[in-house]
Amino acid sequence: MWANPAWKGSLYSADTPQAEFLKHYAKVFNSVEGNTSFYADPDAATIARWASLLPADFRLQLKVPSRLSHAQTNTPMPDTAQALTAWWQCLTPLHPYIGLVHLQLPKTTGPAQLNWLTQHLEVLCPLTKVCVEVRHPQFFDKAEHEITLNRLLREYQCERVVLDSRPLFSVAATTPALLDAQQKKPRLPVHAICLSDTPVVRFIGCDDLSTNQHYYQPWLNKIAAWLNAGKTPYLYLHTPDNRLAPHLARQFARDLQPLVPHFQHPVLLPWAGEQQSQLALW
Repeated sequence: MWANPAWKGSLYSADTPQAEFLKHYAKVFNSVEGNTSFYADPDAATIARWASLLPADFRLQLKVPSRLSHAQTNTPMPDTAQALTAWWQCLTPLHPYIGLVHLQLPKTTGPAQLNWLTQHLEVLCPLTKVCVEVRHPQFFDKAEHEITLNRLLREYQCERVVLDSRPLFSVAATTPALLDAQQKKPRLPVHAICLSDTPVVRFIGCDDLSTNQHYYQPWLNKIAAWLNAGKTPYLYLHTPDNRLAPHLARQFARDLQPLVPHFQHPVLLPWAGEQQSQLALW
C-alpha cells in the first residue's frame, strides 16, 4: 500500500495531499504490493494517473483480482482466460512498471486444483512474470505435494511467495489492529525458497520493532546472499495496521547494509515528514 494517512509527519510531509501519496512513496521505495487490484478493478483514469506518477525504475506487484484468483475451480477455462487477458490489457499504461503479477490463492486451492493453476499460468506467464502465493497446508508438506508445486512453478519460471507471519503471531492480540491482523493473516510454515531470479518475501511483523528484528535475522543473510548472487529479491514488510511499516523497512535496510557491499537505499535517508519537522525547529 501507499495511501496510508498515518504516514503523514514521517514518510510524507503533513501537508501532502492523498492524490500525491504514490509519487512521494516512489521517492523512498522502489516497489509496492498492489492490493487495490485484488479487491476491485481500478478504472482507466486511475491507472493512467498511477502511471504518470511513477519513475522508470519503480516496480509494481499487482494482485490478480479475487474474482479470478478465488473463482471456483470448475469455472470454464475459456471464460477465465478471456477475463485474465482482458484484465492484463486494461493495465496497459502500467505494463512498463509491473515487476510481477501476484496470483494469491485461497487455502481451499490445493493439490487437486493444480490443473486449474496450470491453466492460469498458461495465460499469464507469456504476458508477464508471475509469483504464486499458496495457503493450502498440503503445499507445505516438504514431500510430494510441495515438490510437485515447486516443480510446476519452476517450469513456468514463476516464483513462490514466501509468507513469514511468525512475529505477528508471537505476541498477544492486545490492540484492535493486532486482533484484526491475526484473524486475517494465515499462519503457515516458512519455507525460504527461490525458483527464479526474483524471489518474493512477505514479512508480516508486529508493532514491536525489536521483536520483528529478532524474527527477520535469518532473512538478512538470505536477502544478502540473493543480492550478492545477482538476484532481484522483492521484500515487503508489514505491521498490523502498517503504521510502522516504513520504520520496519528502514530498520531492516540498516541491518542489511553491512552484509551487502555498496548497498544503499533511499529509505535510509531523511523522509519528507522528518525534514519538515526539522525545518519547523528552525
